[in-house]
Amino acid sequence: MTGKFNNQVAVISGGADGLGKAIAMRLGAEGAKLAIYDNDTGKLGAVVAELQEAGCEARGFTVDISNEQDVAAVFGEVAAHFGHIDIMVNSAGIVGATNTSILDYSVDDFDKVYRVNLRGAFLMSKYALQAMAKHGYGRVLLIASIAGKEGNPFMAGYSATKAGVIGLVKGLGKEFATKSITVNGLAPAVIKTAMNEDTAPEQLAYMTAKIPMGRLGTVEEVAAMASFIVSPENSFSTGFVYDISGGRATY
Repeated sequence: MTGKFNNQVAVISGGADGLGKAIAMRLGAEGAKLAIYDNDTGKLGAVVAELQEAGCEARGFTVDISNEQDVAAVFGEVAAHFGHIDIMVNSAGIVGATNTSILDYSVDDFDKVYRVNLRGAFLMSKYALQAMAKHGYGRVLLIASIAGKEGNPFMAGYSATKAGVIGLVKGLGKEFATKSITVNGLAPAVIKTAMNEDTAPEQLAYMTAKIPMGRLGTVEEVAAMASFIVSPENSFSTGFVYDISGGRATY
């Protein structure tokens, strides 16, 4: 353990798998105490056990991040148990319909994506920032997507809600800029995760072809960048959306 996050408490949503799990592993290895949120109780228990076996202090919380009562209650539990919250990484998200024209995209499918990706990001931010404001310090990281910056065709729900996450980052970053609390985003291109198993092969091929490096990113690469973004040394960057895109984003 490097000790970069010694005595810091990190809340990570979607922490039972994919990017969230990789970020939890990285922050835990660097000394953070971890509160892992997920709605998959089985995977959540397995990840917490894995973290504890690696010497990390970790607890799991079954949460539906689109439900305000759930989110409010669990942040209260975390604050009561750990005493404070220093870091919040919102990694929970779903892709929704892919390879689907908006002409065929149902409102129900759009609402499902919205509830997790954007409403969930709003609720996680709201209650994390309440706790951080009391403490006088904080680092918030919302996982967005290159789709939110550039727009992926035939993924209206995902592109729109991730663009919304980017707007949330920019607004909240300014709102808390003088309070020793930073709010930033991270916009990956396609990363090799289980979530991509739900993406249509044609859609995945289209997105991969746009990456100049010609490969998918790894969860470890995302975790390394996330670790810097939420670290104390990253103190003069807020309201910004970092890219991790293999050269796809050049602005």
